[in-house]
Amino acid sequence: MSTTIAIIAIIAGIIGIIGSIVPGLPGPPLSWVGLLLLYLWGKEPMTTGFLLLWLAITVVVTIIDYFVPVYFTKLTGGSKYAGWGAMIGLFAGLIIPPVGMIVGSLLGAFVAEFIFAKKDTFTSLKSSLGAFLGFIFGTGIKIASSGVMMYYIVTYAF
Repeated sequence: MSTTIAIIAIIAGIIGIIGSIVPGLPGPPLSWVGLLLLYLWGKEPMTTGFLLLWLAITVVVTIIDYFVPVYFTKLTGGSKYAGWGAMIGLFAGLIIPPVGMIVGSLLGAFVAEFIFAKKDTFTSLKSSLGAFLGFIFGTGIKIASSGVMMYYIVTYAF
């Protein structure tokens, strides 16, 4: 039974790391589910405090991921259109990951800012870079937290 749980927990951790990059998959929450499975049915004892600490980190990282792109976009003078354009471009770029995601996010933010917010080329470019940097920062903290949780999943699984 515990070998099956360990395998499922590792799969949850791997999907969590993938979900940190691919939009639509909740990366850190899936990684935390892997920890939860090992807490409930794993061989190695894990403290409740450790599990709750990682739950708090998961909640904070998930919340930050929603606000960071907006913050970076506003920091560089962008509007809500740049944020929406970056998100739409990111989804469109899923056809050719990861390059398509990066180019789609930048291009989507630029086009949306230029057309809908009616800003000049330089301001639109600056806003698109802000939206892109926010996406990169949010993705980075999700990958970091999911990666550390994956380390603990492997540690507690075997």
